[in-house]
Amino acid sequence: MNLLKKAVVLGGQTASGKSSLALELCRGFDGEIISADSMQVYKSMDIGTAKPGKDDLSRVRHHLIDILDITEKFSSADFVSLGTKALEDITSRGKISFVTGGTGLYSEMLFNSFSLSENAANEQIKKSLWERVKTEGNQSLYEQLREIDPETALKVHPNNTKRLIRYLEISLATGKTPSEINQANNSGERRYDPLYICLYSEDRELIYTRINKRIDEMFDKGLLEEVYALWQKGLENTPTASAAIGYKELFPYFKGEITLENVKEKIKQNSRNYAKRQQTYFRHINGVKFIDIKDIDYPRKVTDLIKDFFEK
Repeated sequence: MNLLKKAVVLGGQTASGKSSLALELCRGFDGEIISADSMQVYKSMDIGTAKPGKDDLSRVRHHLIDILDITEKFSSADFVSLGTKALEDITSRGKISFVTGGTGLYSEMLFNSFSLSENAANEQIKKSLWERVKTEGNQSLYEQLREIDPETALKVHPNNTKRLIRYLEISLATGKTPSEINQANNSGERRYDPLYICLYSEDRELIYTRINKRIDEMFDKGLLEEVYALWQKGLENTPTASAAIGYKELFPYFKGEITLENVKEKIKQNSRNYAKRQQTYFRHINGVKFIDIKDIDYPRKVTDLIKDFFEK
């Protein structure tokens, strides 16, 4: 008999419909949502992060939304710490946790959290790695990670500087690779048994069309005005929030360096690239159930997976 506490991870590509489906699932299963989105934690970053509206927030309780000012840092370790507290809170009240968002790393680390080790944080090592990025570029760090931990290297894009540095920092500070630490955690006492579900589509044009439409709608809703107001408050110089897709691309526009049409195309392209990375990351998580959103019956398939999971 499985005595572990159960939770559901509903991930997937940008514009795959995971947020709206999560809302429906929470209503049907008496659940609450833990947002696994690195940017929805920030207040006033609403339109560009596709943050749930007031009606949705009132219908289903959400955790880790609007908890930080844009000037504050937010890391994967912060997410694991806050996410764990949310899991315990939700479970203690007899409800089901739905961890929802496109940041696959966050979802995986919440249940296999090698980054929680305080020994893995070393500012001197981190500073040295950032200096290497400036002089040698990302590829040098990626090659080093691939040499010492090929399994982890498969999970990170060579251009994802922050994640490359974090993985190497862990390895250099602890003398163990992230994969080894992760394996040790998995072999130890586990408190949760997560069901991983990933929404995707083999039809790239379907996802790309959805992404393009979504971004056009964001501008119609006032994305330009939202980002400009934040830019005036110093968004460009913030430690974490400044990296958000849909926001960073507008900084040159406000300086008169690029046209608005070019900005929109950049946001769409960056969003498409991010969608590719999201799908790739989830493919390296063991036991993920992939559901193609092109199947008109996909919500029922997800519902059935969850029912079966909780009946075991």
